[in-house]
Amino acid sequence: MVDTAGIENEFSLASFLEETHKDYEQTQRDLKEIDILIKQSAAEVERLAQRNSQVTSYTRQLQTNFETLPREDIKEAYEALNDVQQRLFTMRGQLEKLQSDQRNLERLAEFQRKIIELTDGTASLPSSGGRRRATGDQPNVIRVIQTEEAVRQGLVRKMHDSVASSISNFILQAEICQRFFDVNPDRARTELNALKSSAGSTFSNVKDFIFDLRPMMLDDLGVIPTLRRYAESFQEKNGLPVPITVTGVERRLESHIEVTVFRNVQELLQNALNHAQATQIQIQIDMASEQVTAVVEDNGTGFNVEDIFNGNQKTIGLSTLRERTEMLGGELGIQSNLGQGTRVEFSIPIAEDTGF
Repeated sequence: MVDTAGIENEFSLASFLEETHKDYEQTQRDLKEIDILIKQSAAEVERLAQRNSQVTSYTRQLQTNFETLPREDIKEAYEALNDVQQRLFTMRGQLEKLQSDQRNLERLAEFQRKIIELTDGTASLPSSGGRRRATGDQPNVIRVIQTEEAVRQGLVRKMHDSVASSISNFILQAEICQRFFDVNPDRARTELNALKSSAGSTFSNVKDFIFDLRPMMLDDLGVIPTLRRYAESFQEKNGLPVPITVTGVERRLESHIEVTVFRNVQELLQNALNHAQATQIQIQIDMASEQVTAVVEDNGTGFNVEDIFNGNQKTIGLSTLRERTEMLGGELGIQSNLGQGTRVEFSIPIAEDTGF
């Protein structure tokens, strides 16, 4: 009897490998193109910076004879200064975006390279037919890719909804200020104050965005201080009480364990807020000698646990949490029922002497 499922898996993995190789090659081409654009933009920024320095110096010289010079000369000088500064600001923004895109492409290329190595290494040749046979690791690889894409989509949405739209508003407000400088100074000051307020708000959003991506204090201070800070920030932004209780001996753990604990708790808090509509969430962390255990409990809508893991609900979050935890030799358990809240507990073994 023909094993149709096995054949489908073989074709699926072969197709997946082929597409991944193509994507990796395209990413490499994109990196070469963006490197050229960065060099061109950097040269233009340097040229505009020099021009800005010259025009600024000339404008300062005019200020010494401000009262005797013709108004048209003064206007021309300031218009030239404004034009070069605006072009310099735009080009610097373009350069920063290109550099950011380059970093993202480099991370994507590294991720694709690892996926290729992983799939090539976990695939074995069949006894006949010359095709590769899919192993049990294929679902894990696919889930990694799905999770990576979900994270990227979330980052894109955040960047578009907050930072990108705010920068667009900055440009608009700056243009309004320019128009009112000569004809209505009071209105110009009002617009500048509004611009300053918007910049402060955006700066705060960017800090939160960076903290969500990778809090620096996780590397500097460890997982417990970072979780306390994250819980405080989460409570301030969403108005939900999030008490955190820590038992055992608070200490540094290996970096990959600290990252996993933080990411797991972070995702569970977001799930409780976005999907369970919880009004109360609590966190418990136990730093025992041989393992770290975390519990996140909420009073939200709850769900059927079996539906999450048998594919009846379209979610990869909790399945990924379980796989991430089990890869480190840990365990994750979920208690939940519709209308009765959710309790998620996971534990990860730790070495007694980690050197941290």
